Amino acid sequence: MPQDLTQLSAVDLIAAYRTTALSPVEVTTATLQRIRELQPHYNVYRAVDVESALAQAKASEARWLRGAPLGLLDGVPAGFKDLLHVQGFPTRKGSLATPDTVQQADSPPAARLREAGAVILGKTQTAEFGLKGLTETRLAGVTPNAWDRQYVSGGSSGGAAVAAALGLGPLQIGTDGGGSIRAPAAVNGVFGFKPTFGRVAGYPHNGSLFHIGPITRTVTDAALLLDVIAQPDVRDWQSPPNDIRDWKENLDSGVKGVRIAYSRTLGYLKVDPGVVAIVDRAVARLSELGAIVEDADPGFDDPSPIIDAVNSERAIRLRSEIGAAGLELIDPDIRRRVERLERYTLAEVVEANERRTELAIRMRRFHQKYDLLVTPVQSQPVPRLGTPPQTPFAFPFNLTQQPAASIPAGFDVNGLPVGLHVVGPQYGDLAVLRLARALEQLQPFATPHLESLGRL
Repeated sequence: MPQDLTQLSAVDLIAAYRTTALSPVEVTTATLQRIRELQPHYNVYRAVDVESALAQAKASEARWLRGAPLGLLDGVPAGFKDLLHVQGFPTRKGSLATPDTVQQADSPPAARLREAGAVILGKTQTAEFGLKGLTETRLAGVTPNAWDRQYVSGGSSGGAAVAAALGLGPLQIGTDGGGSIRAPAAVNGVFGFKPTFGRVAGYPHNGSLFHIGPITRTVTDAALLLDVIAQPDVRDWQSPPNDIRDWKENLDSGVKGVRIAYSRTLGYLKVDPGVVAIVDRAVARLSELGAIVEDADPGFDDPSPIIDAVNSERAIRLRSEIGAAGLELIDPDIRRRVERLERYTLAEVVEANERRTELAIRMRRFHQKYDLLVTPVQSQPVPRLGTPPQTPFAFPFNLTQQPAASIPAGFDVNGLPVGLHVVGPQYGDLAVLRLARALEQLQPFATPHLESLGRL
C-alpha cells in the first residue's frame, strides 16, 4: 500500500478492507488530516463533521471485521456538493440568502450512500445556487484550481472537483445543469460524469436540466459509485427503473469498432488551437485503439437562446425560494440574470421547449449513425481567478438530457488540465464510461502531488 492512503481509489480501499490490510478508521483519519492541512489553502469543503465521520468509520471497521459489510461502499469516504441535502448538515447553496438550518433528511444519492456504508465527510463548496461557472462566493470565499491556486476551479461543482483531485475523499457527488460537473472536472484534471437525466434520482426537484453524478480520480470509481446511486427513488417521479446492476461489468471492453463522431467546434464555436491540438491527440489514440472516428458536426445552431428561456423556470423557482429580501443578498451578476430570465413570456418558453424537442430529435438521429460524439470541453485555456472557464460544449447536452463526461486529455500552455468531452445517446451511459476507461488504461490520469505544505 502507498504511504499516502488518500491517494487510493475506492476500488483499492474496498479490496484492502476485505483482506483487513487497511481499516476504514485509518483511511478516514488520513483523509480528515489531509482536509485539515489543505482546507486553509484550497477552501474545498463548506462543512466537515469530524466526529460523525470517525464514528461512521468505526462502525464500518466493526462490520468488516465481522465479514459483514453493509454495502458496496462500506467505509469509503465521500463528499457532497452543497446543493444537495445531507442529513445533519445545512444546505447553504453557496449563498448568504439561505438559512443555516440542519437538514433532517437525505437527498436520494446521500440516502443510497448511507445505506451502502460510505463515510460521509461533509459538504463541498459550490457556486451560488449553481448558477455560475465560478466557485467563488461571498458566503464561502474562493476555491482555487487543484493544480495552481492562481487559476479557477470552475463551477458550479468546483469544491467536489478539487476534492477529488487532491485526495480529499475518493468519491465526490456533483450536479450538472449546464456543465457543472464536466467543467470543473476538466479544469482540475479529474473524471466527471453526467449520467442520463434521472439516472441518479434527485429531490427536491430542480428542473429538467439538472443531473446528479460522480466526480472521481478514476473511471472505475465512478462506475462503482453508480452501482450505488443510480437507483430510482419514490421522491423523484422522473427516475427510470434500474436496468444496470453492475456498472463495472465489461467496463474494459474497449472501443474497437465503436463509431465516433469528432467535432472540434460543434460547427459554430471558436476554439483555441492549443486546446484543439490536445484533444486531437486524444482522439488519435481512440483510432489507435480500433475506434472508427470521423470528423462530423451534429448539425445544430448555437442553442444558447433555448437554454436561457428554459432556465426562466429556475429563476422563478429561486425567487420563490429566497424572496425579494434574499435576492438583495445574492451576487449582483446572478440577481441581474434572474431578473432578465424572469422577463420571458409563457409563449417564449413554450417555443423554446419546442426547439429543445427538435434538438433532442436531431441528436437521436445523429446517434443512429454514430455511437458517440467527442468534442473538447473547454474552448480556451484555463483562466485565472475571477474569470469563468469557457466550456460552451457542455450545456447543449443538458437540453437533450444525454449522458456526457469530461476525461483528462492533457495540459494547456500554462500547465493546467484540458478535458475531452464524450457524449452518448440517451441511456447510453455505459458506452461513455467504456470510452473513458479505454483512454484511462492507455494513459492513467495524472494527479497533482503536494510533497509538502511548504509548496503552498
